[in-house]
Order: sequence, then C-alpha cells, then structure tokens
Amino acid sequence: MDFKLTEEQQLLLESFRELLSRECTEEYLREIDEKHQPGVKVLKALADNGFSSLGIPEEYGGTPVDDLTLMLLCEEYGRSGGPSGWPYCIAVDDILTFGSEEQKKITLEYAQKGVNPFSLLITEPGAGSDNSQMSSTATRRNGKVYLNGHKTFVTGAKESPYMLVMTKEPSNPNPMTSMSMWWVPRDAKGITIEPLHKIGWHDISNCEVYLEDVEVEEKDIMGVEGQGFIQLMKNFETERLMMAARVMGMAQAGFEDAARYANQRVQFGQKIGNFQLIQEKLTYMAIKIENMKNMVYKCAWEKDNGISIQVSSALTKLYVVQSSFEVLDDAMQILGGIGYTMDHRVSRLWRDARVYRMAGGTDQIMVHIAGRGILKKYK
Repeated sequence: MDFKLTEEQQLLLESFRELLSRECTEEYLREIDEKHQPGVKVLKALADNGFSSLGIPEEYGGTPVDDLTLMLLCEEYGRSGGPSGWPYCIAVDDILTFGSEEQKKITLEYAQKGVNPFSLLITEPGAGSDNSQMSSTATRRNGKVYLNGHKTFVTGAKESPYMLVMTKEPSNPNPMTSMSMWWVPRDAKGITIEPLHKIGWHDISNCEVYLEDVEVEEKDIMGVEGQGFIQLMKNFETERLMMAARVMGMAQAGFEDAARYANQRVQFGQKIGNFQLIQEKLTYMAIKIENMKNMVYKCAWEKDNGISIQVSSALTKLYVVQSSFEVLDDAMQILGGIGYTMDHRVSRLWRDARVYRMAGGTDQIMVHIAGRGILKKYK
C-alpha cells in the first residue's frame, strides 16, 4: 500500500497549516471558549481562502476533492484545535445525495461563505439512540405541511440558517418506511430554540428545539418521503468518519504537547521524559495515534472507491474516539496540574473530546452496528 501523500495534498496541507497558524491562535481559541462564542473569524478565513469550497462540485462554484483529502484537512483542523462547525462534509454529502436543486444551491452557497448550512433535528427526549421511538410529526392540511415535535441536543441550532427536521408517520410502525426529512428555515414561525449548557463545545450551541405547527411546503421534503431513516443512516456514515478524523487530530495535538513538556519539565534532578513510566505513556499514545490514522485513512479510501463504510465507519469511530480520549487523558497526566487549568489547551481538548463518544452514535451503538455487520458477513 502506498501511504505517500500526493504533491497536491502536500501543498494543500502546507497552505492550510499556514492559514491556521495565522488565524487559529491559542489566544483566540481561548477567548471564544471563555465567552461561549462561535469562531466566526476562523470560519470566514477558511471560506475566503477557498477551503470551505473543497468537496463541492464545480457547477456550484466549488473545487472537487476526494474524501481522503478532506479527512486529512479535518485531521489537521483538529490538531490546530480549530473551532466547531468546520468542515461542512455532512451537510454537503447529505444535500448532494438527497437534496433538490433549490436545496443544493442554498446549502452549498452558505457552506462556501463559511456558514454551516443546517442543523440536524433528530434526537428527542424519548428517542436518542433508538430513533424508532421518534414522535415528531408532519401533518398535511389545506395544501400545506405542518411540523410538530420536540427535539433535543441539536448542535448549531442557533447558528445555522436552516434545520433538517426528521419526522415520523405515527400510523406506520416500521421506521424503515415511516420517517421523512424536512428542510426548514431556522426563523420559521412556530420554532422555539432554548440553549443547553454544556461542559464543553463552548464555541457552538446545543439546543432544545420546539416545533409548533411549523408550516412548510411539499417541496421542502428532502429526499424521498418515508425513506428518512435510510437517508439518516447514510448521513451517520459520513458524520462518523469526519468526527473520527477531527478528534484524531485533537489527540495528536495533546500528544505533541505532552512529548514537548516531557523534554522540558525537570523533577528529581532530571527531565521527566527520562523516566520509563512517562516513556511508556508516550509510546502507547504513539501506537494509538498510528492505529487511528490507519483506520481513518482506510475508511476514507473505501468511501472514495465506492466501498460500503457502514461497518468500517462504526469500527473507526468506536476505536478512534475512545483512543483519542485516552491519549488526551494521558497527555493531561503527563502535564500534571498545568494540564488541568484553563491556561493549557489540553484541558479544552480533553473535555471537548469526551462528547465524541456520544455524538453521531454512542460507543454502544457503534458496537451494535459493527457487531451485527461482522456476524452477517460470516453467516
């Protein structure tokens, strides 16, 4: 297997790193974290320099690139500690696969301006991992469609101009044929947004969203009516790969900080890196990062080559998010007290990484998906 990056990928990553070193400073990241503000400056810089147009077809003003290249950028973005909301792979992949021409145009235009086009309204108080228990509805009357329901843990609900709302037909007990997706402006009448308060991800909102007779048109359905569950599963595959790439970069940042600190910090008359217990931690951290890279890159390669990533994306996310948190936890241990303070970025990376074991599907759901797929393969 050839692990060498192409010349184009190398040049792209060099340019990306240079931009991030200039715009995505630790001082700025600490400021938006403390103030609970989105990283607008960084997101705008990425858009202005064309990085938010990557992966978008030329007919929509974008620059096509493969998924592996996008994951390399996502990894580098995580390594820089970049603010939440970028890249827009999930929205772009969703809309290109299932969206109408109008939805594609609006979504891809927002993405290229540095704005996450839509938030995903899937989870409900009674329907988390078990999406089949969803109770939000879409009811037709007088030539219109009215959405009603209560969604929770909606990431980016305050920032994104649109919402992708998942509803279920209550008279149909089969989730495979009873769910639909609706494209709704965030400012539509009948939508109420209430922010939740989290221990991490301070630079992006996470909200309760209430839908009360929200009026939409038939044209606002995304994809095929009744096929929302199948479309959602496709969405999750891309989301899981992207999350894995991002948090892997975060783990690499923590590892590098810990290794540098071990070369500088002196205790008992010598640098702590001389102690074998510290060397052991760093060694296993390096092994985990190498394993993570292999899984993420292979999964992205599979997607690029039309190979199903239903199982591999679940395996990748499960291993990478768990291992990333372990690496960041060990980084904090090596740093000691300073790593637990707000003065060091590892504390932010550590608490932000924890949510990846829930978002996009919990560890337990990843085991369920992968385990079921493995057994099916050898049946």
